Amino acid sequence: MIDVHCHLQFQGFLADYDEVIKRAFAKGVTKIINTGTQVSSSREAVTLAERYNNLYAIVGIHPHHADKITPQPDLLPQGESEHWMQQLELLTKHPKVIGIGECGMDYFSYKSNGIVDKKLQQQLFEEQIMLSYRSKLPLQIHNRLAGEDVIAILKHHKNYLQTIPGMFHCFAGTKKVLQDALNLGFYIGFDGNLTYKGLAPGETVSLPDLAIYTPLDRIVCETDSPYLTPVPFRGQRNEPQYVILVGDALAQIKQLSIEEVVDQTTKNVYTIFKKLKPGVS
Repeated sequence: MIDVHCHLQFQGFLADYDEVIKRAFAKGVTKIINTGTQVSSSREAVTLAERYNNLYAIVGIHPHHADKITPQPDLLPQGESEHWMQQLELLTKHPKVIGIGECGMDYFSYKSNGIVDKKLQQQLFEEQIMLSYRSKLPLQIHNRLAGEDVIAILKHHKNYLQTIPGMFHCFAGTKKVLQDALNLGFYIGFDGNLTYKGLAPGETVSLPDLAIYTPLDRIVCETDSPYLTPVPFRGQRNEPQYVILVGDALAQIKQLSIEEVVDQTTKNVYTIFKKLKPGVS
């Protein structure tokens, strides 16, 4: 099984990322895709991918950082451009960088962050859509309580999307937003919160209902480690090895075998991320 979205470069893994990665592979995870949320963590994701077979990177800037992307020349390697977009564009040339993200829109009010100015979020998202177009890499989209605007932006830039445009990471929202995303050609990511009871704050449709509505040939599985740990480990740090539990939950919800889920979701990952090749590390 493939974990299509995690954050192994985050502080929570600083002390033991090597053990975490090896544990996932030992449990049957075949590839791990590690995602950036700003220029620095994107660069760290690439550095980590260089150290391990079957570990890959996605580079981009999360909407939370739309107001925090002023270049920091003193932190840049010698000779590297100071503009954040040029920094990301350089990273896309790396052979183990397979997508752009996580990028998108987020209207949830966090205690530590509030809601970043929506116009700044939109501008940042649109610039990364264009980076996806130039680099010919798919998008990995973050959407929280902003589905209608995300879809509107994607429709407006439809001519700049890849033939397989990418995936929605950790999908939540209405069935209308889901159907629009599918109609645009996007694949849908489900995480450990698929195992949680009830609705997330601000949501009106349960994740199991959305999973039932989504065709299996358009689904991928992810962990968002170190967040969204699935039951029965909820409350502990999440790890890529638990993507298998997401697959188990999906199989139960859709009344399929785990083998069917693993086989199809793995095929889906290779369909989205063309730089990934089966059997190539």
